[in-house]
Amino acid sequence: MPSWLQRIDDFFPIRYSTWLLCALLALVSGTAFLAGEMAPWGLLLFGWLTLVGFMDARQTRRSILRNYPVIGHVRFLLEFIRPEIRQYFLENDNEAAPFSRQQRSLVYQRAKGDPDKRPFGTQLDTGANGYEWINHSVMPTSLPTHDFRILIGGARAQPYSASIFNISAMSFGALSANAIMSLNAGAARGRFAHDTGEGSISVHHRKHGGDLIWEIGSGYFGCRNLDGSFSPEKFREAAIDPQVKMIELKMSQGAKPGHGGVLPGPKVTAEIAAARGVKIGEDCISPAAHSAFRTPVEMMQFIEQLRELSGGKPTGFKLCIGHPWEWFAMAKAMIETGITPDFIVVDGAEGGTGAAPLEFTDHVGAPLQEGLLLVHNTLVGLNLRDKVKIGCAGKVVSAFDIVRMMALGADWCNAARGFMFALGCIQSQSCHTGHCPTGVATQDLGRQRALVVPDKAERVFRFHEETLKALKELVQAAGLEHPGDITAAHIVQRTGKHEVRQLANCLPTILPGSLLAGNLTTRVFEVYWPLADASSFAPQGALAMPS
Repeated sequence: MPSWLQRIDDFFPIRYSTWLLCALLALVSGTAFLAGEMAPWGLLLFGWLTLVGFMDARQTRRSILRNYPVIGHVRFLLEFIRPEIRQYFLENDNEAAPFSRQQRSLVYQRAKGDPDKRPFGTQLDTGANGYEWINHSVMPTSLPTHDFRILIGGARAQPYSASIFNISAMSFGALSANAIMSLNAGAARGRFAHDTGEGSISVHHRKHGGDLIWEIGSGYFGCRNLDGSFSPEKFREAAIDPQVKMIELKMSQGAKPGHGGVLPGPKVTAEIAAARGVKIGEDCISPAAHSAFRTPVEMMQFIEQLRELSGGKPTGFKLCIGHPWEWFAMAKAMIETGITPDFIVVDGAEGGTGAAPLEFTDHVGAPLQEGLLLVHNTLVGLNLRDKVKIGCAGKVVSAFDIVRMMALGADWCNAARGFMFALGCIQSQSCHTGHCPTGVATQDLGRQRALVVPDKAERVFRFHEETLKALKELVQAAGLEHPGDITAAHIVQRTGKHEVRQLANCLPTILPGSLLAGNLTTRVFEVYWPLADASSFAPQGALAMPS
């Protein structure tokens, strides 16, 4: 929405302005008609506009029209003629900002149950450096189901059979109540997991009973004492709920790694305060660092404490890779303590539903490919890969996105913005302003009403369902039995005009157990592994820049 229109909407909501305009038009046109100064078609026109406005506000499928009756149709008209406008005057469908129109359209079509096929061949430049594809087989397989699952925490008292495609962390407070309920209802129907985000478990997460991954951030929301410290008693009380399937300790996130956050007091409503365990109207602070532990060894001990308090549920942590020696220190702490997380979620720096300073959005944190590969290779080198499952998140919206991440070492993928698109998000990028036009990322009750839970829950379910069906077709085409069979050898990447290589040959690899044997075969391990110590996150010794 243009800034000038936003200012008008702030002063007097456009949805009310539209109704007032329709009423005035109907009154003026009716008066003019009775006075003999207007033709009958004029009265019919304004009457028709009034009827359209009434129908827009009453329908449940399109959030934009519920919030912006009549004038909302302008957007859909522009969307209809945009291909011609773009073709001749503007950017193409594959320019991302941050998601391209083609990516968004794919999600919308699958969420609505519309055809998602493309005519006339690919729009991608297959001769460009970096173009990738998956090799197919002349003997494709035939799989019985698209409901691909992975067992997490198999050695624990309460293991979880997870879908390989789940909803990534987004808190109530960042998202509206209707958005949370729609996501959870869709997850319940599709039997996949819904990550709570660090804002903890709200009544809206519980209403439809979908599987939850409870994310514990540095603010310990939902399990904190009045001074902001961790409360084992409050954690146990919430964690033993059968709806909570896994516990995720958040170390950092892709949107703004190494940066805390503040939810200003005026935005801390009674519902948000109840979910987070804070006072109504007071600033809700997420510190940049945890207070429950200060060293890698203490971090592993804290993970074990969370696992025991939850009754043996799978427990792990999420991070965006920053200093390599810090991640290596965590890995060394696993070996030293004998405590391993059941899973690690790698967040890529390209992720980010949360608003962040531009410098953090653009220049802080490792992208998903590099972070995921480093975590995978480290666990392989320590002979821990079979004990620790790896999830990942960062601009995953299509089946090929999932295939590529699994080729790099992931066991499952999460998506945040993809599921926001399924809810109706139009990428207006006003999430942090409270003025989300579709009711997804706002606490404004008037705007939230545009998002009708039963309809949007169905779209969330269908997006997940159709994406996994597409994934099944890719796995079958490659001649495989499960997405977990995909390796970097199946993905091919163009590296030059007449050069292509398997992804496996473009990436650094490491042999099982090689780190335990002291074989530092790649540059990142040679430079940073000696700096890591399980007793501290700080580098041990002089930091030499890699050549």
